[in-house]
Amino acid sequence: MTASTFATRSNALPPAKGKAGFGGALASEWTKIRSVRSTMWILLALLVLTIGISALGSHGQANNLPTNNGVVAYIHNTRDLEFGTILGQLVVIVLGALGVASEYSTGMIRTTLSVQPRRGTVYLAKLLVLAAVTLVIGEIIAFVSFFIGQSFFSSQGIQFSLSNTATLMAVIGAGGYLTGCALLAFGLGALFRNTAAGIAVPVAMLLVVDILVNAALPSTWQVHIDRYVPMEAGFQMWSTVHQPGQDLSAWNGFGVFMIYVVAALAAGFWSFTQRDA
Repeated sequence: MTASTFATRSNALPPAKGKAGFGGALASEWTKIRSVRSTMWILLALLVLTIGISALGSHGQANNLPTNNGVVAYIHNTRDLEFGTILGQLVVIVLGALGVASEYSTGMIRTTLSVQPRRGTVYLAKLLVLAAVTLVIGEIIAFVSFFIGQSFFSSQGIQFSLSNTATLMAVIGAGGYLTGCALLAFGLGALFRNTAAGIAVPVAMLLVVDILVNAALPSTWQVHIDRYVPMEAGFQMWSTVHQPGQDLSAWNGFGVFMIYVVAALAAGFWSFTQRDA
């Protein structure tokens, strides 16, 4: 190609104008998340495993209902229909951590910030795209799990209905809990800038801390501390049965869980905007 030909082609291009804005950052992050093959596999695994485990759990619960003198003595608890959420939280943590930490491991974060140097804009765009994707997928999982589980219980004469406000809020809360887990991992992934740490730390916060509290602390301490552990607080979002004096209410559990999530996101925002890439 001669210099004159190159100049002619360059002049045919529209002139560059404006600056990279928030809309462009959103479009860029949406393109990344839907074009990376590993993300699609994680989302597929999240759907299949969470709904599958929920169905198996509901089937087992429905066919082993407690009885009292031959009469079924079952307290309606929507959490019994959303059992797969316990496993789903582990899968969605991987998605959340990869949402930001993977770019540090590959060095792509430098390219991203050279195109859009306003780091707060990039962080918020990544956060919103991840939140939107996980919330949609999480709610699909929650409602599909509910309807499958409800079919098992209805065959045993136990009826769950979304016309009940507490039941509806618990189903929505199951999807919201999965979203919160993804955002927790996202914030910690941005803080540590490492995918392994972004996965390991939230898993430790949600599972290991809960196990340690219940296994290592005296029972007189457990009843006061366990309710404020991230996973136990979050579980109240998708439960319709709360033990007085032991469990938080659904809204209080949501509030406590979100404190952990917001703290992680704030720490990640500081790291993302203040430290060198």
